[in-house]
Formats: sequence, C-alpha cells, structure tokens
Amino acid sequence: MIYLRLFWEFFKTGLFSVGGGLATLPFIYDMSDRTGWFTYQQIADMIAVSESTPGPIGVNMATYVGYITGGLPGALVATLGLVTPAIIIILIIATCLKKFRENRFVDHAFYGLRPASTGLIAAAGFSVVTLALINEEAFKASGNIFDLFSWKGLILAAVIWVLTNIVKPTEKLHPIVFIAASAVVGILVF
Repeated sequence: MIYLRLFWEFFKTGLFSVGGGLATLPFIYDMSDRTGWFTYQQIADMIAVSESTPGPIGVNMATYVGYITGGLPGALVATLGLVTPAIIIILIIATCLKKFRENRFVDHAFYGLRPASTGLIAAAGFSVVTLALINEEAFKASGNIFDLFSWKGLILAAVIWVLTNIVKPTEKLHPIVFIAASAVVGILVF
C-alpha cells in the first residue's frame, strides 16, 4: 500500500509543480505535513543532496523520499510517480502543439504559466533560505534576537556570494567547487 501512496503523492506533485525542481518544494512541505514521512530538517538535507548530485532536483528528491520511505522499490515508485505526468503531458503537447501553437488561447496559457512558475520557484527559494539561515526554535527558546539567525550559515552564504560575484579569480569557477568547499566547511565548522 505504501508504494501506491508514494506513486500517487509524487504523481500529484509532478502534475502540478509547474516550473521545475524547486517548484516541487511547496508540495514536498505539504507532503511532510500530511504523511509524516520526513521532517523539515530532512527536507533541508534532501535539498542539499539533490542540489549536489547529478540530475533534476525534483527527481532526486522523489528518489530520496521514496528510498527513506520504502527502500529501493519506494525510490523507483516515487520517481516514476513524479515523471509520469510530465511524460503524458509532453506526449499530448507534442501531438497537439504543431496544430495549436498559433492559437491565441494556447499562447495566453503559456504567458500565464510564466508568472506561476516564477512564484513557485520564489516560494521554494524563500523556504530554502529560511531553513538554512533562520533558527526559529533557538529564538523561541531564548527570546534573544541574535539566536534567530544561523550566523555560521549567514557567514558561509556571504562568503560564497562574494566569491561568486565579486572576486574575479573565483567568480568563473564551476559551482561544484563551491558545493564541495561548503561540504568541507560544514564538516569542519558545523
């Protein structure tokens, strides 16, 4: 039964998360709240693993959730559930697009999808920032405003921003260099 539920949950996610992998995050948070399969901290771990491994983030996250929920079969079922809607939609669009591409309603629909996907990605980005740089539980426990922020995370984010945007010798380095360096810093400092 868990495999059917995994497929269904990720099928819905794949069907409605317009805009790519980060657009799946609001659905992943909702899934966490409804199923209890994983915590918000595990979502932060999923994002880190998914961003630092090859492949689309949404597929990597589906595989991760499926694996922790149902082992290897769960990983396969969740991944299949996520990509099935895209395959179906692409097949339908491919057969119809040539005929309807000049249709003004189709053109308006594509125009309307752009802000929707932008909003979903922005919401996901905000969630990632909140998970990585805000420590609400420590603030609630102490009441001290300085405990609200993850200072080590803020400093690391600022250093990476400076290295990728201001320092000329490092701004052209491949992102994997910064991901690997951040992992080493995380191991040594956090």
